[in-house]
Amino acid sequence: MNIKIGNLFKGDKVIWMVFLFLCLISIVEVFSASSTLTYKTQNYMGPLFKHLFMIGLGLFVAIVTLNIPCRYFKIVTPLLLFVSFVTLLWVLVAGESINGANRVIPLAGFTFQPSEIAKGTMVLVTAQILSAMQRADGKGADEKAMKYVLVLLLPTVFLIGLENLSTAILLFTVVFLMMFIGRVPMLQMGKLMGVGIVAIAIFLTLVLTLGSMEEEDDADGPARTEQAVAAKESSSGLFHRFSTWRNRIVKKHDTKNVAPEDYDIDNNYQVGHANIAIASSGIIGKGPGNSTERDYLPQAYSDFIYAIIIEEMGIFGAIFVVFLYVILLFRCARIAGRCENNFPAFLVLGLALLLVIQAAINMMVACDFGIVTGQPLPLISRGGTSTIINCAYIGVILSVSRSAQRSTELAKA
Repeated sequence: MNIKIGNLFKGDKVIWMVFLFLCLISIVEVFSASSTLTYKTQNYMGPLFKHLFMIGLGLFVAIVTLNIPCRYFKIVTPLLLFVSFVTLLWVLVAGESINGANRVIPLAGFTFQPSEIAKGTMVLVTAQILSAMQRADGKGADEKAMKYVLVLLLPTVFLIGLENLSTAILLFTVVFLMMFIGRVPMLQMGKLMGVGIVAIAIFLTLVLTLGSMEEEDDADGPARTEQAVAAKESSSGLFHRFSTWRNRIVKKHDTKNVAPEDYDIDNNYQVGHANIAIASSGIIGKGPGNSTERDYLPQAYSDFIYAIIIEEMGIFGAIFVVFLYVILLFRCARIAGRCENNFPAFLVLGLALLLVIQAAINMMVACDFGIVTGQPLPLISRGGTSTIINCAYIGVILSVSRSAQRSTELAKA
């Protein structure tokens, strides 16, 4: 049976182009940045083949997802909510520790991050609630919409935040923006912002008071001893992440001028080498595969891959990657504008915001404009669960684009 390529790659062509460009950049840069993995595994091509497999699997997931009519996404919401809460509780109790935090669950030889599932689930839930509670007079969402969203959002954010604060903040920010787009009453939004500011102030006070500077933040830096690793991984309790968060906040806001020869790079290992990678890049970069800092950056293929992209591709490559995410956001906004119903419009905007804001956070951290968070660069960083889930997001966006395109064609007819 002959299947045309065009029948597989259905949906918005611009989204497809952005997606494929990001995947191509991912393959090249992950292969280049995986020197530390190559050394550990003593397998030169192994990391590349594994990443190619994940990209291929993600592409398959995207193609399957885009062929699912948008209305069917509502049906799986209760199941996804159940899976999200169960796995978020599971990872806290029996999860595998990575850099002192329980973030992944080992299962059948693989690991997956429950927070990745929970993020997409909450965007899906929020889109449904906001669309279902739009007033008949067209004056925005009902006042009860925020309450229903927060009832599900706050427990999810709390469970994620215990081990992965940056992801919890990312999710809350995206849902907040979705409520703004969904025209939740501004008075309610203002009250929520006020409560949020007070909560942040209390949280920072607790972190700075209860956290200590005894543990080093750079998990894979050479200055970190085996005793420090064991101490961090064996720490438990509700506040066991406070020291890490305090370290990151204090280091970021340390404005003391230090002479280059006195700079202790071992005490700020990843940020220091990311800065070196960027500073040595030049206008056109060193060329793909010619990075030197990849051998020193422990998370060169993940959290700090944007620094390697800049080092190898220069300022033009860095701008091109940013441009791809900007196109993704604006194209999704255009797709949302063509949707006949509110649900697909809110859904596609929520997923676009999730991907683009996470990308912005990653790039800001790599360029030393933000506190180290551990957020990977969507669709580029090496990953397992995150790669598959992000590809599924693209599939959902493409599915919505197909529905919007059909609606536009019917309207013209």
